[in-house]
Amino acid sequence: MDASQQHGIFQVVQSFLDERLQAKLDKLGEGEDEKRQQLIEEHQLRCWIGDAARRAVQIERVTHAIKYSHPDAKGSSLYSRGAIEAGDTLIGTHTLKKLIADVVGNAAALDVYKFLRLEVDGVSLLELAQARSPKLYAVLGGDGQAMEWMESFAGIDQPKGRPASHKLAKQLYWPVESSSYHLLAPLFPSSLVQAQYDRLREDRFGEAAKAARNARFEGESFEHGYREYPDLAIIHFGGSKPQNISQLNSERHGENWLLASLPPTWQHTGLKPPCSVDSIFGRWLMGFRAVRGPVSALRNFVNKTHRNNLAIRNTRADLTRWTVDEVLMLAASVQQLPAGWSATETCRLNRHEALWLDKGRVAVDPDFAVQREAADWIESVAQGFGRWLNQQLDSDKTPMSDPERAHWQDALDKELNLLREELDHV
Repeated sequence: MDASQQHGIFQVVQSFLDERLQAKLDKLGEGEDEKRQQLIEEHQLRCWIGDAARRAVQIERVTHAIKYSHPDAKGSSLYSRGAIEAGDTLIGTHTLKKLIADVVGNAAALDVYKFLRLEVDGVSLLELAQARSPKLYAVLGGDGQAMEWMESFAGIDQPKGRPASHKLAKQLYWPVESSSYHLLAPLFPSSLVQAQYDRLREDRFGEAAKAARNARFEGESFEHGYREYPDLAIIHFGGSKPQNISQLNSERHGENWLLASLPPTWQHTGLKPPCSVDSIFGRWLMGFRAVRGPVSALRNFVNKTHRNNLAIRNTRADLTRWTVDEVLMLAASVQQLPAGWSATETCRLNRHEALWLDKGRVAVDPDFAVQREAADWIESVAQGFGRWLNQQLDSDKTPMSDPERAHWQDALDKELNLLREELDHV
């Protein structure tokens, strides 16, 4: 660090103290001059730093905290980067690229950690204290007292006392050989939970996710998708005082989001077999919103786009693939209907689409099974899909005459090949 970086440390520290002081002064009323003067004196650099250094022993930087088990648990918390030997096949603290440490202890001293988290050129004041930075030493006064303060700040990573559990902490007996056991004390992985919380929050409320959702709602194309997390549950820690549990718990407003860990529940959608049409590629298919969405997005994109560069072709292919996916998912739902529905006298559906969609009929109709095994119906289905999509895109702005249809058919060829591969495995 050069002299300018030392000045940067001073500026960061002084700005922190000025903001804290101003927030307290703003709460004072008229005539509280004595209180005002006292606050000004308390927020002088060496005065506040000295008090913060004394209070630093009341907090501890950890990754796994005990108070999530019970707010009155008095046992040890833990600072650990995780079990590296667990490898990448298991998710844990060891898999985090950036470890966000938590802080436990006296909630009244959490402001000390806020101070130590301040950064200068990407380096926190805590890291400077732990490195015994001469620049930080100079800012704090450059004397023996300043070194003692740095030692105190650096010690917040040190465990307080011998490792111990508590009667209010969770414990479990883990059987080992010779009818013996280990008594384990599981701790809450606050750093790992914070990483999950940050990702879910960005996926749910981030600007990029909002823009992608809005594009889908408007039926427009977008450069990327978004993630949904259905059936989230929330568990609260700390009640009205989440800071009594830990610093990160306070930043999460006491909330811990739990992902659903349940088997899927089959819900009957009221889907009826497509027996009233000659082909599903028409009004029957467009009767489903899940299919109309990507088709509308593709039509809008084609109408607005008059160039043909790589990015446009890629977007067009993505939208086509989205349409293919929705058609295949709908087909999978039809295949779950009672077997043999296509064999009824009233069913008008053409033979190759019946071979595709009435999958269960092979178990009750040997002739049908032989025809399905021949697989020549796959090409007919793919061609039907191509013709249908051409029709959906045909408009005054994008007339699909024979040359355009041929060009579009070439553009569809890759996606149709993927469709053929999917059909070959159903």
